[in-house]
Amino acid sequence: MPDWNSPLRSPYIFLVAGIVLLSLGVASTCTGQVSGRFRWVYHTEEPGVFWWLVAIYFLGGVLFIGIYLCQ
Repeated sequence: MPDWNSPLRSPYIFLVAGIVLLSLGVASTCTGQVSGRFRWVYHTEEPGVFWWLVAIYFLGGVLFIGIYLCQ
């Protein structure tokens, strides 16, 4: 039986999380919509909230990739 906890203990989980967050940031920027709290936030309706959430995706991705590189 495989050990399912080993991928979570692997340092690659930080790299995967960083790539996923960066990809979400790019996809949100291209589509003009981002997933907010319990709803979609559109660039045309709420630009301030939209860019704040996109920045969180990008910074989270950079943070996780930085953690991976520092290990």
